[in-house]
Amino acid sequence: MIKLDRILFLYIIIFLEGYVVLAAELLAIRQTIPYIGSGTDTVSIIIAAVLMPLAFGYHAGGRFRPGKNANGRYIGIRDKLISNIMRAMLILLIGLSYALISAFFITLMNMGVQHRLVLTAIYSGVFLVTPVYLLGQTIPLVSHYFSHAKLSEITGRMLFFSTVGSFMGAVFSTLVLMSTIGVHHTASLVLVVLAFLVFLLSRRKTSETVLYAGALAIVALVMNSDSTMKVFSVVDNNLYNTIAVIEEDGERHLFMNNTDSSMYTEDGRKHPYAEFAEKIAIDPIMAQGDPKDILVIGAGAFTFGIKDKKNRYDFVDMDKALKWVAEDYILKQKLNDNVTFHPLEIRAYFMSTKKKYDMIFLDAYLGDLTLPEHLVTQDFFKQVKAHLKDNGVVLANFIISPNFSSAFSRHIDNTFRSVFPHISRHVMEDRYILWGDNPNDLANVIYIYRDHPGANPEAIYTDNKNRVFYDKPKSRSNSKDESKGEAPKDPAPASE
Repeated sequence: MIKLDRILFLYIIIFLEGYVVLAAELLAIRQTIPYIGSGTDTVSIIIAAVLMPLAFGYHAGGRFRPGKNANGRYIGIRDKLISNIMRAMLILLIGLSYALISAFFITLMNMGVQHRLVLTAIYSGVFLVTPVYLLGQTIPLVSHYFSHAKLSEITGRMLFFSTVGSFMGAVFSTLVLMSTIGVHHTASLVLVVLAFLVFLLSRRKTSETVLYAGALAIVALVMNSDSTMKVFSVVDNNLYNTIAVIEEDGERHLFMNNTDSSMYTEDGRKHPYAEFAEKIAIDPIMAQGDPKDILVIGAGAFTFGIKDKKNRYDFVDMDKALKWVAEDYILKQKLNDNVTFHPLEIRAYFMSTKKKYDMIFLDAYLGDLTLPEHLVTQDFFKQVKAHLKDNGVVLANFIISPNFSSAFSRHIDNTFRSVFPHISRHVMEDRYILWGDNPNDLANVIYIYRDHPGANPEAIYTDNKNRVFYDKPKSRSNSKDESKGEAPKDPAPASE
C-alpha cells in the first residue's frame, strides 16, 4: 500500500494528463482555423485523431510490463511515463506553435496539397495521433502503483481525476486562458505542464531528462511569445480569431484568420464591396430623412458607415478584441458616438432583442474556409428577416463563385432567395467569368433585398392566368430620359 502523499502525487499526474489531452485537442482545432477552416468536417477529423489514439493508448499502457529493452536497459514504469511525455512534448511543440504550424501548412500547399480535409488529416496524423497515444498510456501505467485490493474503487478514482482534468482542459483553457492570455500563450502553458510532469516523475530533479524538458518548455515560450507573433504581424490571438494588421502603400489591412477582412486608408478608401454597399445604401440617407437603425453583422474594423454621423449603427461580432484593434491600428480613432458594439454571437443577439432595423448588412462571411456554417441556413435568414422593418433593406456580402460554378454558390443562392425573394445580385471587381468552370474562382457578390409588404413571391404569369395587364405601369415613363441613364424629369405644370 502506498502512502497518502504518493496517492495524491499520482492523482495529480492523472489530472494533468487529462488536462493536456483536451487542451491540446482544442488548441489544434483553434490554431488550424486560418489554414483549414472551422467546419464540422475538419473538427470531426481532429476529434477522431484524439479519441482513437487515446483508446489504443489505454490498451497499450495496460499491456506494458517492466523489463529490459532490446539494448539491455531496464525500463520501469517511471521510465516509460517519462519517455512517453518527452516524446509527446517534442511533437506537440511543433504541432501547437503558430509559427511552425504556418510553415507546415504553407509547405504542404506549395507541394500542391490544397484540399482542406486532406490537410486536416495530414496535420492530425503527424501532430496529434502519436502524442495522444503516448499520453493515453498514463492511466494504466500509473495504476501499477496502486494496490489491486480495491481495483474497482481505484479505477473509478483514476477516471474521475482524468475526467476532471479533461473538463478543465476544455473549459479553463478556452473560456479563461485563450480569452485572457491568448491562444499562443495557452499553447506554451500546455508544454510547460508536460515539462512539469517530467519534473514530478524524475527521481533526480537535475537529471538530463529534466533539463531537456525545461529546454523544450523554454523553446515553446519563445516560439509562442508576443515578439514572435509580431513577426507575423499578429496583434491578437484569441478564442475566435488570429488578428493581424498589415500596413503597406498607405493601406491598413485587418486580417482575421488569414483572410483580408477590412481595409482603410487616410482618405477613407475601403474594399470595393464596402464602398459599393455604402454608395447604394448609406449615401442616400446621410443627408435626408430621420435617423435610421442599421445593423452590421460582422464588425471587421468598423469601417462601414464610418463617415455617417447621423444614423444609428449596431455592430455585432463575437470577438470583443476587434474594437480596440480597429481603434488602435485601422481607424486610429475612437468609434463614432452613433456606433454601438455588441460582442455577441449574432443568433444569441437576435434571441435577446426585439429591435428591428431599417437596414441589415450581412458581412460575416470572410471566405470559403472560415465560413460560419450556422449563418448560411434558412433558419438564420428568417431570423434576419424577423428583425427587419417594413420597407427595410438587407445587404449580404458572400465570397462565392460569381457564375455558380460551385455547389455552395448555387445552394446559398437558393437558400437566400427562399427567404428574401425579388433580390438584386451584384458581382464586384468585374469578376464574372461567364464561360469559366473553376469553382475556386471567387468574388465578392452582393445580394440586395428591399422589403415590400404584401409582395407574393409565388405569383407568376402563365398563358392560362396572365394578369400582367393588372400589374404593368398605368402611366407612361419618360423613356427618352431613362435611356440616357437620367431620372425622369417632373412634368411641366399645367399653367404658370
